Amino acid sequence: SMSGVFWDTIVICAMTGLVLVSSIMKNPDKFFVDGKSLTGGMLTTQAFDTIPVIGPIVLTIGLITFAWSTILGWSYYGERCWEYLVGKKAIMPFRVAWTLVVFVGSVVALEVVWNVADMMNAFMAFPNLIALLGLSGVIVSETKKYLWDDNIDGFSTDEMIVIKDK
Repeated sequence: SMSGVFWDTIVICAMTGLVLVSSIMKNPDKFFVDGKSLTGGMLTTQAFDTIPVIGPIVLTIGLITFAWSTILGWSYYGERCWEYLVGKKAIMPFRVAWTLVVFVGSVVALEVVWNVADMMNAFMAFPNLIALLGLSGVIVSETKKYLWDDNIDGFSTDEMIVIKDK
């Protein structure tokens, strides 16, 4: 859904950016520890703490909803991919493994979580990049057809290619 992109990018990122900029401009001394500026989560927490009463509440609710929706979204995405690769019989083992991974991720060091997440994203990106290279001729052909055959404002009546289920 494109609404997720809107809420994350436009609303959450814009709000966080405005809070960071305005808080740092108003109280620059609060954002340095031992002469070094705060970064990441500590910077954001300190910025929202400068908003009386509601700042920490907004940050907490935002983090909880963002974390929950991210866990659900990636779980669904992974489950559908796993079902496509292995079949319906593998859904329950995937759910059990996912639950264990979420638990482990909540108790290990944050750096480990980010490294594993980056590695898993690379594992997902690799086959997609191979497919893009393999289909690059089709992509170029379809792009040329769209851009130079006067199709920009119209729509195609060509039959869409459908990949049949197994």
